[in-house]
Amino acid sequence: MKKNKVPAIILEKGKPFQKEYNKILKAIKRYDRIAIFRHIMPDFDALGTQFGLAQWIKDNFPDKDVKILGDNHVTFTPRLFPATDVVNESWFKQPFLTIVVDVGNAKRFADPRWKKAKYKVVLDHHPQEETNGKVNIVDTSMAAASELVCNMIYNFKGNYVMSKQAASYFYIALVGDSGRFMYSSTTTHTFQIAEQLLKSDIEISKIYQTMYEKKIDDLKVTAYILNHFDVSPHGVAYYVLTLDTQKQLNITTERGKENVNLFANIDGINAWCSITEDNKEPCFRISIRSKEKPINEVARMFEGGGHAQASGAKINSLDELPKFINELDKLFY
Repeated sequence: MKKNKVPAIILEKGKPFQKEYNKILKAIKRYDRIAIFRHIMPDFDALGTQFGLAQWIKDNFPDKDVKILGDNHVTFTPRLFPATDVVNESWFKQPFLTIVVDVGNAKRFADPRWKKAKYKVVLDHHPQEETNGKVNIVDTSMAAASELVCNMIYNFKGNYVMSKQAASYFYIALVGDSGRFMYSSTTTHTFQIAEQLLKSDIEISKIYQTMYEKKIDDLKVTAYILNHFDVSPHGVAYYVLTLDTQKQLNITTERGKENVNLFANIDGINAWCSITEDNKEPCFRISIRSKEKPINEVARMFEGGGHAQASGAKINSLDELPKFINELDKLFY
């Protein structure tokens, strides 16, 4: 496959990280074993970046033993991505390289064995709460972790290829975390990365169809939410899915946020949230979206964080829900 000429904007964006990029490429070449990690309860970006990077390494360094670690997704696996690897403890006793993508908090790493590596790399677009790698590259201006990883790959010096499969994974990640390129985090650079991925002959119509495919039973969930949502005085829409409701609708906790964007582009709604009970902690997990105003500071008040228009948080019980909604409501007085 012929390597495409890299646009100037991608090269310029990568300049501040060139030394770190070189270190990472040398580490990839040096280690025969490479393990790629990301956050628990993965989304499009976490899985797409993880699988995309793993595929890119396999395509360009076929002798490498690359492992993909972490929990599988309740619906994305196997619809969009293969199952993650089941790896015996003995594998980690030999030297290996850890690469962590799309997570800024070590508590949310999906597999604790990332710590076993002597050489660790962190690639992310979230603000980092601690330094976990020998090499840490963080750029919060990127719409997705895949945008950052693709910038790195396209800035690598050498005759490397971006296969159709790797590009497809990266594109899924980019579309997912940019809200189909509609979030304010989307930039000219985001579109340039998308253009480069398209040059690998990916089938975007098939990708979109598979990403957002719904089943007939999913309409019942949508119907329930449309009949049971609330809107605050200043335009914060939200719905609550308790464990009993999840059982009634035959969905898992992980799927609770799937309908959060039903309330996007509705006149009079400024922010919208899904509030889903999780019996594992226990707590109520919250996904928050906003049209314009940043909501990540409110998310941080409730054990969360994230991006300006897309964040996550949690509350311990529904007794805290009025306080949470009120804090969001204050943004739109």
